[in-house]
Amino acid sequence: MMPAPAVRPARAPAQPASRPAGPVLTAVRRPPGASGRTAARGATPLIDAAIVGLLLLAVLTIFTISSAMLTDWKIHYLTTGGNVLEKFHPATYFTLLALGLLLVRNANPIGELQRMLSEAKLVLVYLFCWVCLFLQMLALERPFTVIIDTFLLPLLLCLAIWQLTPAQRKPLVWTIHIAVFVNVVLGYYEYVSGHRLFALNLGANVIVLGEWRSSALLGHPLTASGVVAAYVLSLILRPSLCRPAVLRLPLIAFSLASLMAFGGRTSLVTVLFISACLALVRVFNLLRGGRTTLPLVIVTICVIFAGAALIFAALDLGIFDKMLTRFSSDHGSAMARYGTVNLLSHFDWTELVLGPDPVRASALQNAYGLSYGIEDFWISCIVQFGIIHTVLLSLGLAALFVEIIRRADRAVWAIVFLMLIIAASSVSFSSKNIQLAQFVIMITVLLPRERKSVRPVSQAHVRYRPVPLPPRGTSFA
Repeated sequence: MMPAPAVRPARAPAQPASRPAGPVLTAVRRPPGASGRTAARGATPLIDAAIVGLLLLAVLTIFTISSAMLTDWKIHYLTTGGNVLEKFHPATYFTLLALGLLLVRNANPIGELQRMLSEAKLVLVYLFCWVCLFLQMLALERPFTVIIDTFLLPLLLCLAIWQLTPAQRKPLVWTIHIAVFVNVVLGYYEYVSGHRLFALNLGANVIVLGEWRSSALLGHPLTASGVVAAYVLSLILRPSLCRPAVLRLPLIAFSLASLMAFGGRTSLVTVLFISACLALVRVFNLLRGGRTTLPLVIVTICVIFAGAALIFAALDLGIFDKMLTRFSSDHGSAMARYGTVNLLSHFDWTELVLGPDPVRASALQNAYGLSYGIEDFWISCIVQFGIIHTVLLSLGLAALFVEIIRRADRAVWAIVFLMLIIAASSVSFSSKNIQLAQFVIMITVLLPRERKSVRPVSQAHVRYRPVPLPPRGTSFA
């Protein structure tokens, strides 16, 4: 008789793992309109190409189409009369179209605008200050189109360019390189030939005759000097913009020498001062034990001697005699600054705080021989808008540039220093122009902060070491 097989006891069902007492994160499916930025870009390549194309046109027109050119084409951009559509720069239209495509790209314009502003909260401060200035312009019955191109266009450009990837910004970088180089070449042509491409028009039907300083396609010698100076500083402080030193060093020298043709004393002295400070810091680091390569030392010595020889040859030939006379005789520039300070004494405190009457301010300005403009940004703003709105505008600009500096390379401080010097010594951003937009484009396109790429975990090479099994019968607590 066979023994009955032993019955194995039934295994107790596995107890479910105890769940934590706290909240549990679960996967949440996004709604169709809330897809990520990367997925949206991959899904809309045609719209992305259109956005990049419109911004490329905006950059190109900002550096090649000036107010003097528009006036020469019989477009009433600075002069009185004409349609209201003529009062805006073409770059403003291209930027608005690009920003409109960015907002409707994901079929959720409100959400996209909220995302843009949430990533740059200080922009709201600048926008609030701009709205206050806009309301005052309407109250004083001043042309409100002045603050559109001057102060609103830079904000729109920032919001649009910040949404681009590094690959999408490359066409804009090359556009700036080509546009600045063309302006430098045309500046040399105007200086040598004495023939201006476009008459120097300062608005209000004021045309300057007999001006030897070049302006190229940028409309004004000081505007051209500021743009070229910012470009030179960008090449010096960001060598990755033009990696081959054989090409970068001649380009820096060629652009720097053009400041003599454009006649910008402030820009030239500022660039030389910053370059000298950088050179002193480099020499100090070498004296402290820093390392450098022998070919770099040889090239530096050769460049210094070659540059000195070219400078002495140019001085001997009298090529830059006109520029040198700008340092010995400023042709009334100092008296204009003295008259600017005296101009404020003719307004009472109510006018200074809230803004004077535009007709009276213009008459006093002409009486003091300041028809070309007040050569100080803050004093000019006080004469136009009053102390309250000047302070608001300054705070708004500070907030905007905090956001710009957060997204820019350390080299941006040199450009900001240059802008402050230009603002304190010329009409600069206090009149209707696109000079502030030019600086903003050069910072956001040429000097973005490089983010270090982190390799995904799935691509990392991880080695697993086998762990021996414990002996049979080992109990675990």
